[in-house]
Amino acid sequence: MLKNPASKYRAFPAVQLQDRTWPDAQITQAPIWLSTDLRDGNQALIEPMDLARKLRMFDMLVKIGFKEIEVGFPASSQIEFDFVRQLIEEKRIPADVTIQVMTPARPELITRTVEALQGAPRAIVHIYNAVAPVWRKVVFGMSVPEVMDLVQSQVTHLKALTDAQPGTEWILQYSPETFSLAELDVSLQACETAIAAWGAGRDIILNLPTTVENTTPNVFADQIEWMVRQFKGRPEVVVSVHPHNDRGTGTASAEMALLAGAHRVEGCLFGNGERTGNLDIVNVALNMYVQGVSPGLDFSDIDAIRAEVEHCNQLPVPARHPYAGDLVYTSFSGSHQDAIKKAFAARNEGDVWEMPYLPIDPKDLGRSYEAVIRVNSQSGKGGISYLLEEEYGLTMPRRLQIEFSQVVQRAMDVTGTEFTAKDLWQIFEREYQLDANYAVAQCRVEPAGSNEGEVRVSGRVQIAGQSIAVQGQGNGPIDAFVHAISSATGVPVRVLDYSEHAMHSVAGGAFAGSAGGQNGANAKAAAYVELRVNESQTLYGAGMDSNITQAAFRAVMSALARSGAVTRVNTPAGDTVAA
Repeated sequence: MLKNPASKYRAFPAVQLQDRTWPDAQITQAPIWLSTDLRDGNQALIEPMDLARKLRMFDMLVKIGFKEIEVGFPASSQIEFDFVRQLIEEKRIPADVTIQVMTPARPELITRTVEALQGAPRAIVHIYNAVAPVWRKVVFGMSVPEVMDLVQSQVTHLKALTDAQPGTEWILQYSPETFSLAELDVSLQACETAIAAWGAGRDIILNLPTTVENTTPNVFADQIEWMVRQFKGRPEVVVSVHPHNDRGTGTASAEMALLAGAHRVEGCLFGNGERTGNLDIVNVALNMYVQGVSPGLDFSDIDAIRAEVEHCNQLPVPARHPYAGDLVYTSFSGSHQDAIKKAFAARNEGDVWEMPYLPIDPKDLGRSYEAVIRVNSQSGKGGISYLLEEEYGLTMPRRLQIEFSQVVQRAMDVTGTEFTAKDLWQIFEREYQLDANYAVAQCRVEPAGSNEGEVRVSGRVQIAGQSIAVQGQGNGPIDAFVHAISSATGVPVRVLDYSEHAMHSVAGGAFAGSAGGQNGANAKAAAYVELRVNESQTLYGAGMDSNITQAAFRAVMSALARSGAVTRVNTPAGDTVAA
């Protein structure tokens, strides 16, 4: 690093806004939210989402409550184009949801983008071009007048194309890309040029991004307040912000921009995005929530949302991620735990939330109090997973480690003694084994249908003491087996997470002698499945077998047994499910 960084780097100049009002403002209502997980977030993935994962993400965003969703960049690839067409042709877009697509200011790409939107009832077309000096001079070699000519010609081109499709309600979103690095008068001129080309009085969104976060959030707030003042009294103009997180202050930039008068916020769930990420919408929304402002988005089952995002993005959400990480409501410090326990004891139902170290009630997000108070409250318990891996070959996923540590804590509370690796193994075996009432016979897996990956599972299982035939079809063996079990029991079951591993030398025999028929010392593979049962319980099951698919089936049955959700199944005699 340089001893004098000023020889290479320059501070961004302050905005001359002497009568700024945003420092004294408060956020009193939710903004318009725009999820860009399916576009900006998708572009940042090592492996971009396929159609199946895109559909899962879209459905989840609708369920959370987003009314505007940027669904893709249809001119960039065939899969992006096909996804937009699928949403429209299969009528998957709810009446109160507006889709948005993005395109650079290039005529052939704008044409392809409008083609993708044919038949949509309502759509936002997001056009962007760079306006900051280094992009103008170095990247594109354009003068300011040439930039304005580009904006005017390409918005005019879009207007002609969309006017030819009056069956769709069209909204223009214009982004002076690199806004945070540009001169304010140039950004304003670009926005006014877009408005004039689109048609004065027509609805337009002016999206002002920190394409690269380059200064402190207060400067961005000044930039936004300066721009908001230019459009005061023009209700057809919506001022939107799209913060990135290069300086680690994307959340602060968004919140200060709202204080400065922005109407709309774009971002991704858990902050996915290029480089250090986009704005984390979950973070901003729940920051509002703990200030008593309803965000209009439903994160009441944060673990299920996180699991779905991790599946779609193939990226983990860190354990210390605000509000959603596995460990954010867990105190390892004894003094912290003592303060939390005392505050819980003093609290009455209906009291204003005032809790040491817990800015939000975990229960509001579907988390348990037990995890807050008990996990890792015992000295040395962090070694549980290490001992089981070293001595018994188990490599438990992170959330299973947390779940199992609660089981160990309860046992420790009873005995008050130190546990050896053998003690821990016996607790694990007792908690997750299959007994005679919940067992898996060999189930066959065979291809089904014309879709790649579709399989059918059929065979027999023991559920609640009854031997029954099961059959199901799905996107892979586990999905098919879960459908088979749900069909047989009438109990809704969803897989939230799955992991597996080969086992190294196992001491004492994995699940040796268990009544459920686990393969004991011959087990070569372990599988772990996190299930959502009855849309109310989230818990793990574990299974072991010489065959990894059978191990996964055993893990599903293990979790089902632990849930207690099924005590008898449908039979030819007309018996009903009891939960």
